[in-house]
Amino acid sequence: MPSYRAPVDDTLFLLNDVLQFQRFGNLPGFADMSPDVASQILSEAGKLCEEALAPLNQSGDANGCKRNADGSVTAPAGFKRAFEAYAAGGWISLPVPEEYGGQGLPYTLSMAMNEFASSANMAFAMYPGLTQGALAALLTHGSEEQKKLYAPPMAEGRWTGTMNLTEPQCGTDLGLLTTKAAPRGDGGYSITGQKIFISAGEHDLTENIVHLVLARIEGAPAGVKGISLFIVPKIVPNADGSLGARNGVSCGSIEEKMGIHGNATCVMNYDGAQGFLIGEANRGLNAMFVMMNEARLGVAVQGLSQSEVAYQNALAYAKERLQGRALTGPKAPDKKADPIIVHPDIRRMLLEIRAFNEAARGLALAAALDSDVAHRSDDAAARQAAEDRLGLMTPVLKGMFTDLGFDNAVKAQQVFGGHGYIREWGMEQFVRDARIAMIYEGANGIQALDLVGRKLPREGGRAIMAFFKDGAELLGGHSANEAMKPYVVPAQAALSDLQKASMWLMQNAMAKPDNAGAASYDYMHLLGRVALGLMWVRIAAAAIEKKAREPDMAALMDAKLTTARFYMERMLPETSLRLARIVAGADTMMSLAPEMF
Repeated sequence: MPSYRAPVDDTLFLLNDVLQFQRFGNLPGFADMSPDVASQILSEAGKLCEEALAPLNQSGDANGCKRNADGSVTAPAGFKRAFEAYAAGGWISLPVPEEYGGQGLPYTLSMAMNEFASSANMAFAMYPGLTQGALAALLTHGSEEQKKLYAPPMAEGRWTGTMNLTEPQCGTDLGLLTTKAAPRGDGGYSITGQKIFISAGEHDLTENIVHLVLARIEGAPAGVKGISLFIVPKIVPNADGSLGARNGVSCGSIEEKMGIHGNATCVMNYDGAQGFLIGEANRGLNAMFVMMNEARLGVAVQGLSQSEVAYQNALAYAKERLQGRALTGPKAPDKKADPIIVHPDIRRMLLEIRAFNEAARGLALAAALDSDVAHRSDDAAARQAAEDRLGLMTPVLKGMFTDLGFDNAVKAQQVFGGHGYIREWGMEQFVRDARIAMIYEGANGIQALDLVGRKLPREGGRAIMAFFKDGAELLGGHSANEAMKPYVVPAQAALSDLQKASMWLMQNAMAKPDNAGAASYDYMHLLGRVALGLMWVRIAAAAIEKKAREPDMAALMDAKLTTARFYMERMLPETSLRLARIVAGADTMMSLAPEMF
């Protein structure tokens, strides 16, 4: 059986030494968040994930969710008890405002917990994760009455939440949506239609499920401008919060899918179900994007999470598996063969995964801090800068993290050789589970188009220009430090590649949109590689300082510095390849007639 240990120490190093978490003490929820308190919270989070969630991962995958004859769904054995422990620990309510039953603590801590939970059991973690996303949309766009009725039981974990966008004929192009909303005359609406691919759509973990459903009010404009968002509870609550009548919503079937078997991915049928409008009519996408953006960051973390748990198990195997001898002579002469970790290609795979994991964790936490600043700061300029960074980086993190998370799960499986293909070792599950993250919440090609088509040109390119400025200042601040040159010089070259690619897009994409489409995927990964490189510069600087300040940490910090150099030497140079692809343009790609494919 595979194992998992939450990377609590690395997360605390990133928060305290790299991101300097204590700088945000003026924000609501941060004042009492000392390093000791953060350590206690994350240690407890890690313990729950290691002891309650990880042991259920393989069995949940093997047994899956079962749809019963009455349309109800039973989650895998042990999930209900684990969910109750998760909810009782306050992990769902962690970032929710206190007036709605939450703890009002930083979203950044919730981001860390989400990584631990997804690594331990990705299918399970989707139940509370989707609930947090639904809560975010509800608290942003719901009426005060709706927030008071729905938020506390969701924060408490008595009710869960979902998002319902996709229909059989309608995925990315939500303008094709046909689910109808007819006014009932009592202020509510009757919702009729079918939604597919609804994660956590039906289950027995909680007494109620709150579905957020996109639908079109009768007579609304065609296309995306006529879409509204509705609360459609499985059981309609009474005004006092007690449960009332069963609503006209049911699970038609559970999708048979490649992975995440422990999560019920449902076809949901709405047969005149009672729904309640959230926000303004015909402005549903605006409200749903709150949940979608939070979900995209959550999916980015899923990519990281599968990369991390796969790495941990591949590393353990590489230290134990005896095969062949080192090229430079036996390293374990008392044994019949050397552990495979002596072989350069095994080390290549392990270091590629590790170099991604540590910097990606830093980027995820930095994004979470930006979210906290954007939602909690009273400084308008700080909020704007954080929102710009978050808007720019969300599609990059979702796309890059999940692409590389899947690639890394495959690499970790490769370390196991034939055993990686065998179910009992658990590696093939990590590969299967990681694959969906590249698809849902907007396939990665869509993330790339969103980045190039919307996020780059927004406000005259303000966000990307700020990225360049921040990167130049970071590198300039360390350029005179000889110890930092192995990290600064490669990062400067990569940042230059990104600037050249951005300039090429400015000059060639407006007149010929296909150039933007052809470049978008490579640009997303180019920006992502540079962002990881800049994070490694920050990590290296913090590691050098910590090594000088705390000599007993020297070995651990040296390991980080070696990993940083590996990234700079072996992974960051990919930016030049991405740049070459971008400036090749779209002519060849678009010239082949469809019938010639």
